[in-house]
Amino acid sequence: MAGIDEILQTARARAREKGLPYEGALLPAEAQAVLQQQPGAKLVDVRSRAELDFVGRVPGSVEIEWKSYPGMLPNPQFLAQLVQAVPQDATVMFLCRSGGRSHETATAATQAGYRDAYNILEGFEGDRDAAGHRNSAGGWRARGMPWVQS
Repeated sequence: MAGIDEILQTARARAREKGLPYEGALLPAEAQAVLQQQPGAKLVDVRSRAELDFVGRVPGSVEIEWKSYPGMLPNPQFLAQLVQAVPQDATVMFLCRSGGRSHETATAATQAGYRDAYNILEGFEGDRDAAGHRNSAGGWRARGMPWVQS
């Protein structure tokens, strides 16, 4: 795996190429390397409590729902909870099921003053495969990153 500077430079280049409104976009293995190599870096898992409880969690992550199950209603306290849990000068990486909500939260965090906000591409479960199932076509779990079953 590349060094932290190269990883973040690649993530920033992806964001520029895609016109993303936050600092960068990381692949799961890159995000794990950032967690291991950059002191103070935080992974914020924005999936619902139901997803965390029934699908699995990333050890050591900060868990703040972006939307709550059932109904997937927005969490009006998300930014306040984020500010309480993660310093604004930290490298903060957002993870959801497949990359959509984490894109939204990286955008919201950037708008709230987090200058070093990243989306973790592919999410925890990845995209659906040809049979319509997740956890085989990319994602944190399928790529062998650390996780635990609840």
